Amino acid sequence: MKPLSIGQVAQRAGISVETIRYYEKQGLLAKPRRSAAGYRQYSDDAVRRLRFIQRAKDLGFTLREIRELLVLRTEPGVSCADVRKQAMDKITGIERKVRRLTQMRDALRTLADECDTDAPVSKCPILEALEREEERQGDTG
Repeated sequence: MKPLSIGQVAQRAGISVETIRYYEKQGLLAKPRRSAAGYRQYSDDAVRRLRFIQRAKDLGFTLREIRELLVLRTEPGVSCADVRKQAMDKITGIERKVRRLTQMRDALRTLADECDTDAPVSKCPILEALEREEERQGDTG
């Protein structure tokens, strides 16, 4: 198998060269061999690993969590249940974010519905609510 250049790996994995270098610095991708001229030389395994990282990112996993998943892939004695736990923890976090985003949307919708578009900005319920929140936080902080 012929070694791949960083550009070839980037193209096959659908990411930038800078991202590959970043993942190397973060320990998500092993440092590649170097040619006599000092060029990085990758194998197809690097492309597979980078695609795995990208798919995990697309599912909301952080780089720290992806690193943990990569360790689980190669650690002896690890079962699918261990990986499932990681996925369930991620689902719980996503559900928490969805609830928070829903609350934010509903609060903003309520304020927008109260908005009289003909009123002067000094009477804008959205701006008034944001000022009240700022004052409330200023009182407690």
